[in-house]
Amino acid sequence: MASGLLVLSGGSPALAGDATDAKQLVEKARMSLESIKADKGMAAFCELINKAKGIFIAPQVLKGAFIVGASGGSGVFLAREGTSHEWAGPAFYTMGEASFGLQIGGDASEVILLAMTDRGVTAFLSDNFKLGADTAIALGPIGMGAAAATANLSADILCFSRAKGLYGGVSVDGAVVAVRDSLNQAYYGKAVSPTDILVKKTAHNKGAAGLIKAVNKAAKVK
Repeated sequence: MASGLLVLSGGSPALAGDATDAKQLVEKARMSLESIKADKGMAAFCELINKAKGIFIAPQVLKGAFIVGASGGSGVFLAREGTSHEWAGPAFYTMGEASFGLQIGGDASEVILLAMTDRGVTAFLSDNFKLGADTAIALGPIGMGAAAATANLSADILCFSRAKGLYGGVSVDGAVVAVRDSLNQAYYGKAVSPTDILVKKTAHNKGAAGLIKAVNKAAKVK
């Protein structure tokens, strides 16, 4: 009988830990987005998010720590349908691959992926996909103006990155993005898929309000 109690109690800390990790990741994503939006070097990002159908934010991608499931490469994804200004999410993911690495010298980088097409959003609805293989990906332009706002718009996904004041040097081509089911379940209190969260919109958490507000503000949605 005592051993049964130990088994039951053993699952609770793990679930509580996932819930804490999810909550912290959402808050870090919000702070990362607000910081990048305020950065004059990321002006093109601010212009392009207006056209995006989805946004993936990885607040801290660690050099040499790209094993799928590791917290070092975790991020959140939000999406909106058509011309709707209503963002849904977040859904939780990891991003990693053995060959994935930073190319701008830092030990850690903030990475934001803008899904510019329906195909880009659909990729995030699968259990996992490979950037550059299942979707066309390009580096997001640096700077501002008409040229920056229209650059690489044929790509499904645009990648923006920043590490220690440097921009656009993270190689994500070939990186695998995979759903973190444990964080999704812990955050929403039930087993949910990215489709449930982003399309059917049957999963909600009031704690996401700050992140959604930050995305709306970045996308100039009132």
